[in-house]
Amino acid sequence: MRWVWPFKVRASDDGHKEGNGSLTGDARPDFLCVGAHKSGTGWLYEQLESHPDFWMPPIKELQYFNQLSRVEHTSPPRPSRDERDLRFLENIKSLRAEPYMDFEHYARLFEPKASLLSGDISPNYSTLNDEVIRRVVRYFRNLKVIFLARDPVERVWSHLSMEVHYRQIEPFDVTDIDQVNRNLLRRGMLLRSYPSAIVARWKRYVHPDQFRIYFFDDLQRNPAELRRSILHFLGADPDKPSRRVTADYNSWAGMEKLLLTDKVRSHVARFFKKELKTCARRLGGPARDWPARYGFSLLFFFGDLADYFDLFPWSDWIA
Repeated sequence: MRWVWPFKVRASDDGHKEGNGSLTGDARPDFLCVGAHKSGTGWLYEQLESHPDFWMPPIKELQYFNQLSRVEHTSPPRPSRDERDLRFLENIKSLRAEPYMDFEHYARLFEPKASLLSGDISPNYSTLNDEVIRRVVRYFRNLKVIFLARDPVERVWSHLSMEVHYRQIEPFDVTDIDQVNRNLLRRGMLLRSYPSAIVARWKRYVHPDQFRIYFFDDLQRNPAELRRSILHFLGADPDKPSRRVTADYNSWAGMEKLLLTDKVRSHVARFFKKELKTCARRLGGPARDWPARYGFSLLFFFGDLADYFDLFPWSDWIA
């Protein structure tokens, strides 16, 4: 099924194609990684792109479902490109020129994978609303979905550091609470900074067996084991070595971060206090340790219960 933003169906479509993918055969993504920004998505792309069981698109972030096919990709194509890559780049350029979202032709982007695995790693999919998620999951019934979660305080500061580094925002006084707040309160930043709400939206539509949360904490502690777990979930062989990178390789690791003073760190932690506790409760795993990093009590299951119910309607509203 093809549909026009916002969700108007083309007159030539009868709606019967949605969900079966009959015209594309095996040409479809096997998985999406839907975020979060600065939580290891670049590491994941490099690991899968170099694994023999995968053919990954030559662009890390396709950003098709969130950008209406009109915005140029932010990540450059890989430097060494073969005929499959060139065909992919031509096809996605044509697809982006269309004034509507076309699931069928999006699926055909993945024809070069043949019998290998492939997927779309676009952190901006963390900002998709319920209707878009529902349509994506309904069309690609066997799609697996990965979300990489990171402590919201660390994530947002890394995100701001990246934006300043690439001049996506103007440099600001990182010791000035008011200037920090202006950046925290930007709508685009808010949409990406509440992992509990992002996970809740995707979980409404993705079968539990096809959805996994992984943690940046585990990438820092044991990248080899995290790699193994993700490969196993995606149906690849974890024992096959990657062609060019080791499990702990991360090309972004050396990027300089903005100075984070104790005062600002404490302020940002208070800003995300409710979310830190919500993540501990709803995401589990390493997220259970996040509140304690900032001196917040873990005895919140009853005292802050009203806050949890308030968070999700608000997060859906800003989306």
